[in-house]
Amino acid sequence: MQGVTCCQLWRKPLLPAQVQHLYRWLSTARSAPALSPKALPFEAIPSTGRSAWLNFYRLWRTDGFQNLHHAMDRNFQLHGPIYRENVGTHHSVNIMLPKDVAELFQTEGIFPRRMRIEAWAAHRQLRNHKCGVFLLNGEDWRSDRLILNKEVMGMVGVKKFLPFLNEVAHDFVTCMQRRVSKNTRGTLTVDLHSDLFRFTMESSSYVLYGERLGLLEENPNPESIQFISAVQTMLRTTLPLLYMPLEFVQWVNSKLWTEHVNAWDVIFKHADKSIQNIYQEFCLGQQRNYCGIMAELLLQGELSLDSIKANITELMAGGVDTTAMPLLFTLFELARNPHVQTLLREEIKAADSQGHQDLAKLLNCLPLLKGAIKETLRLYPVGISVQRYPIKDVILHNYHIPAGTLVQVGLYPMGRSPDVFSKPERYDPERWLKKEDNSFKALAFGFGSRQCIGRRIAEMEMMLFLVHVLRNFKIATVSKADIKTVFRFILMPENPPLLTFQPIH
Repeated sequence: MQGVTCCQLWRKPLLPAQVQHLYRWLSTARSAPALSPKALPFEAIPSTGRSAWLNFYRLWRTDGFQNLHHAMDRNFQLHGPIYRENVGTHHSVNIMLPKDVAELFQTEGIFPRRMRIEAWAAHRQLRNHKCGVFLLNGEDWRSDRLILNKEVMGMVGVKKFLPFLNEVAHDFVTCMQRRVSKNTRGTLTVDLHSDLFRFTMESSSYVLYGERLGLLEENPNPESIQFISAVQTMLRTTLPLLYMPLEFVQWVNSKLWTEHVNAWDVIFKHADKSIQNIYQEFCLGQQRNYCGIMAELLLQGELSLDSIKANITELMAGGVDTTAMPLLFTLFELARNPHVQTLLREEIKAADSQGHQDLAKLLNCLPLLKGAIKETLRLYPVGISVQRYPIKDVILHNYHIPAGTLVQVGLYPMGRSPDVFSKPERYDPERWLKKEDNSFKALAFGFGSRQCIGRRIAEMEMMLFLVHVLRNFKIATVSKADIKTVFRFILMPENPPLLTFQPIH
């Protein structure tokens, strides 16, 4: 029942335990259809070129890695809805239509696998750290994931940490009001890029560790600022490491590898300090109220301390930029679409008038706001693709794809395709409220049982942030032009936009 309630809040997708039950039912209900003998061979799939290392060299020389989302979009326009790609050590089949993703979902099995980031795994091995669910596969992944789901994805766990997110969002607005009051114009025009990093880190730390870092104060903790810098360095150095053998990188470009390892070391050091504080209090047996996800995992005693450390550190590292960027893009789109702002503000006002004390019930009364976040992630997905390895052969567009092939779903091209969305260039949150079939169209957090483990934290954090901001400010921007984006392992603006905040009295 816990999983069903969570699904009612966001409607989709199912929790892993429910998905696994569905898999077992399907396996007994019907056997897999035989592959068509008329299917074209794998080699017939349109390709971007046979020479993987020549393709890599071209991307490297032209700084094309920062424009992978645009390159993927062009390739779909050139080759159609399916093509093969070879870049360095990376070999994949790329798809973009929701119906193809639905077919892929049927072949992922109960232990879904996505592309392994070898550089991250190598750091864990080098430093003798355990891997969390992001890097694990098979039964190890499944056992950890099912335990984590109760505190991170299920509605009972979500309700516990919602007040923490709400407190930080309220404090952020208070901080903004203080800054506005110091301006004689009565407004504040600002590049909110770094402020959003501090906000998301403050929120993540509070939810995971149960402690505030003071990042919204005028003089934030230098160690926390160092952590943010380390996360950004880790993401920046990850991208080129995806396509090259690590041994080659360590030999040819040791600086890149050293930067990557040092960044992860800072991330783990910061996490370890917070973890030790909680663990010491836990060992003392002090009576506590709810004090964050890690404390709950320790109380459950179902995961080893090393596994808890690994998973909490991954959640912390993934919860900063990957939430800050969607918030920045959402504020920009609301600033240049004031009519959407007005509709959202009216929805929030109507929800407030119902007097909900339960934050989950309040958020459940804001379908348009949920649609606005989906619309932002359609146009600006944090990760530009989702990967799976089918456990059985599959036919897509009459091409035979063998089991074990890396298949990538192009999220950026899908979100901007007129074959998938009507008027895709238009920011229209209401499109998600219509009765048309939106299955496998909102995939920014992945799909199935291997969807992003931090999904609920991110969704609730973004919703509560926007609720507090829209209650208190009108947002405007001088530039109405489309924002230019670059891919640095996550999608981000090339130049952060300037936004103007005008208090609502």
